Parts: sequence; C-alpha cells; structure tokens
Amino acid sequence: MKLRAHLRSSAALWTAPVWGGIVAFYFFYALHFEDSYEEVIGGPLWAAEQVALALNYFYAFAYGITLGLATWEGGRLKRDRVWDLAPSRARWRVAGQALAPAVGAGWAILLLPVGMRLVETRLVPTPTAVLPLLMGMGIVCAYAVVGCVLGHLAPREIAAPVGAVAAYYMINKSSAYSDPLWPRHLSGQLDTSVAFGEHYSLATVLLPFLVAVAVAVAVAAWWNPGPRRLPPRLLVTAAAVTTLVLSARTASGWGIADGPVSAGHAPARCLGAAPRVCMAETGGAVERLDDVRSEVVESLQKLEAAGVDVSVPSTVTDGLLYERTSTRPRSTTSTWWLPLTAQAETAGPGARIAGIRYAVLLGSVTFPCSFPAMVTSDVPTAWIVNRDAAMLWAAYTVDAQDPYLRWRSGEYAQFANGAEVLAKVKERAAKGRALPTAAQRTAWFEREKAKACRDMPKRPAGVPATTGPQGEDS
Repeated sequence: MKLRAHLRSSAALWTAPVWGGIVAFYFFYALHFEDSYEEVIGGPLWAAEQVALALNYFYAFAYGITLGLATWEGGRLKRDRVWDLAPSRARWRVAGQALAPAVGAGWAILLLPVGMRLVETRLVPTPTAVLPLLMGMGIVCAYAVVGCVLGHLAPREIAAPVGAVAAYYMINKSSAYSDPLWPRHLSGQLDTSVAFGEHYSLATVLLPFLVAVAVAVAVAAWWNPGPRRLPPRLLVTAAAVTTLVLSARTASGWGIADGPVSAGHAPARCLGAAPRVCMAETGGAVERLDDVRSEVVESLQKLEAAGVDVSVPSTVTDGLLYERTSTRPRSTTSTWWLPLTAQAETAGPGARIAGIRYAVLLGSVTFPCSFPAMVTSDVPTAWIVNRDAAMLWAAYTVDAQDPYLRWRSGEYAQFANGAEVLAKVKERAAKGRALPTAAQRTAWFEREKAKACRDMPKRPAGVPATTGPQGEDS
C-alpha cells in the first residue's frame, strides 16, 4: 500500500484533531498556568530545563494514544488477514508499516510541545537537553509493539480505548507512588526535574527506556510465530525480567523526585581578579556583571576599612550556575557562591544592587562560635540582640541595612515582644555607630560578637521562644 493511501486509512489521521487538541490545550493553557509568557521568556533560560518542562504533561498522553492507535491497527491486520495474504513478507516489516502512523502520532505529541517551547524561548537544544525527548520517542515505539499484539489478542473496539485509558492512568499516577519508589522513575514519565545548568544523567533516561523495550521484546517474542521453540522465548523473558528487577533495584535508591542529574553545565562569564566575579551567561542579568563586581569589591573594601576582618575570596561565583542547593559546592574562604543573578534581576536595570551587598555582608562577617537555628523559652537569649546589633552595624557599613532588617523583622515574629527586640537591636547598633573614632567602633563590634558567643545557649534549640531577648549593655 502506498504511503499516502496508508495514512488516509490510518486511525492516527482521523484521531489527529483529538490528540492535536490535547497538545494545543496543555501547551497554551496548562503549561502556562503557573508561569505567564512574560515570566517564561524573562529567564533564566536553560534548554534542558525547558525541554523537561514541556514534556512533563505529555508523556502519559503520548504512550496512551500510541497504545490505543497501535491496538486498533493490530486488530485491523488480524481482521484483514494480512499475514495470510502476504505469508512471504517478514512479519516485523508488515507490522512496522502498519504501526508507522501510530508511532508518528506518539512522536508528534512529544515533539510539538518541545519544538514550540524552544521557539517560544529562542533556545537551541543541546544533545543532552533532548535526552528525555529521545527516551520518550523510544518508549513510544515499545508501546506500539505492545499495542499491535494486544490488537491481535482482543477485540480492537474494546481493547483500543481501554488500553489507551489504562496506560494514561497508570503512567499519570506513577508520580503518586511512595512505596515502592521505582515506578516513579521507570514508568517513562520522569519524576525528577532539572534546574538551570543541569541535565539528566544517562541512567535517569536509560532505565525507563530499557524497561519498556524489554517488555516489548518479550511480548513480541511470544507473539511472533517464527521459531516455535520454547527455549528462545524463555531466554527473552528471563532477560526482560532481569532487566526489570535490576532497574527497579537501582531506581528504588533514588528517592522521591530525586533521580540522578548532572549539574554545573551552564556557561559563565567572568570579570576581574581578586575577586574574580563570574555570572551565568544565559541567566538574563549578565549584562550587569560590571555593576555586580563593583558592588562586591566596594562592599569588601568598606568592611575592611571599618575594621572587619574579611578574607577576600579569589572567586565569587553565581549561585545560579548550581541552582539546586543540594548539588552546589559549599562556599569556602577562597570561593564564594552568592545569588548574583537573582539579586541583579530583583534590583532592576540601573538600580544599586542592595542584595549583593547584603550577600557579601553575610559571607564576610563571621563569629567565633556557631549559633542555633531556633531558640527555646527556657534558655538565655540575650545573645540574639548582641549578634544582630553587630550584624546591623556591619550592614550599615555596606548600605545593606534595609534587606537585613527586613529579614530579621520576620524572624522576630516568633517572639511575643518582637517589636521591642527590633527596637533594642537598632538602639545598640546606633550606639556603636555613634562612637567617636573608627578604632572604638571596631572594638565595640568585636565586643558585641564576643558577648553573643559568651551568652549563647550551650545546648541545641528546639522550639521558638515565647519571649524575646533583651541583650547586654556595654
């Protein structure tokens, strides 16, 4: 049969308005439900992340519709007795020709949203960015094989719609599994997202593909009337079961939404030396690299001039390059990871970037002790005022007092007298700033840090305090 005539008679063509409408609806409505078009193109933009987001809604539709269409075509091959009419032709060639439109429909359901998303964001995909797309296209082929066999075993009028709905439901609901975990990762609908600068590790996309192919090959081996010897079929079945078991054992150790990803692949642009400041080149704010470095250098210089003991890092790197904090390297004395792009975007074009100065402040001012994250009502809490007064004094030094006070005001909400605590911190910081000489102000700053560490509770905290700290006067 000629290709044009075959397409005209295929169920994939006359169901195209259905699956085409699904693609259009989910792309233009659901995919933009949380993020508007302006927010999407506003960045930061990363091809692998956008491909993963575009595919998220469509895996289950692609597999379910492919299975339904392939079941229908398989039933038609049986009804028309194609095998009897062309016994000399290889069964896989006949089936491949009949299933091509069903596979094409499944591929279109995956390719269309990816293509539209890349056009929308003006991104050029890399080979690693399209790994989940290639995985999905491979799994579509496996579902087509299973559907063809199903069409030979059951009435297509029933098996096609039931199979399509069942496949969609099982794939779509795989993200709800918590015990066992492996269906979340092996269903073909990737449970793990990718952030800026990341792409899926090979195992994340390879294992679902291998499982789908193993099942399809086992099903085809039992259906194919070629060699009717039992050992080859048992061997294929054993290989499929082994693949499934090994894949499930591997995926069970990944955790919820925590499949392997590879991070740190976004390109960076750097400027200067000591410190060398690097920002994500495709983050959307790299044009402010000069301003960002100026804020970093100026803040470090002001803190040093005020007498704060600052270890100037050799490199200040944009945290966006490792957007997911679990994959980001820890800051060291020589390398700082700061939210450069995020703060530059928040400040807006042309404005001073207070968030950068605030980030430098938090990275520069250190205490000779560690503080608990929470406090209890039955331990001394004066250290909080001493610590925050010292930090506020340093924040005024780099003109970062506004973001610091906003942050601490929110933290003081746990205290019954939070307003009183805030007033006390401001009063003590003002007392330090009012001292007549730089040496006295520096000495006051060091005393505040020492007092905070001296009065800090000696045991871990558990519950927020019910009354706020009062601090220690000089």
